Amino acid sequence: MKTNDALVAAFFAITLCAAAPAESISVRHIQRPTHRFMVARSENEKIIANCEFSQTVQGDEVTMRLTYKFVDGSIDDETTTYRQQGTFRLVRDHHTQKGPFFVKQVDFTVEAATGIATSRTADKNGNIRVENHHIDVPDDLANGFVGTLLLNAPQNTTPFRVAMLVPVNGARLIRILISPEGEQPFHSTGQTRRAMVFRIHPELGGIVGVIASLIGLQPKDVMVWVLEGEEPAVVRIVGQLGGYGPVVSSELEGTSFRK
Repeated sequence: MKTNDALVAAFFAITLCAAAPAESISVRHIQRPTHRFMVARSENEKIIANCEFSQTVQGDEVTMRLTYKFVDGSIDDETTTYRQQGTFRLVRDHHTQKGPFFVKQVDFTVEAATGIATSRTADKNGNIRVENHHIDVPDDLANGFVGTLLLNAPQNTTPFRVAMLVPVNGARLIRILISPEGEQPFHSTGQTRRAMVFRIHPELGGIVGVIASLIGLQPKDVMVWVLEGEEPAVVRIVGQLGGYGPVVSSELEGTSFRK
């Protein structure tokens, strides 16, 4: 195992032990079939990818897919199934990242019912190595559908935490802290509207966070803009894809956040 991966794994393990209990998010808005498009830009405003989001519903199960297709041929593709019955519960999540945009190639699957996390990696000869890890996953595991939780967060919500499985050293369980940051205006179809902004922060506190920052392994916070109302929607996401690499700004087509 590479040194960086070993250090990240240690950070995540310590963080989990120190994390406070999570809070369940109740279903306020029943998710329905949806098909939207987003545009992804680099920090210097250059378009680097087109994104497609689709969502289907069967009974109380929702399957959503978000795909980034980069101009350099790279792909970020995540398909998530969860249940919306009182609260939200993950069923499965499959996330892949491949191509030159990503320093680390990812193929990571989580099956919540069994607690099996599967990582697929290729060596320099193209041979695929499959690793299965069993983890006792908590009820608030939120791989792939954190955005849905934000759509259902009550008004005037206080900061809350959810669990995530990350593809480090096979699979590691961490917690992320989600905090409301107030409202910001944006433009859509010629109108000025307002969105609630949330900050998503991987909790690497204390000396662990200091060390992570010093050696460049501290993931940056992710910012998410949510249009509230009867049909809430995620309209902007700014952050690293997968917790590492360049910061990407993804915005719903037809919206603008520039002054």
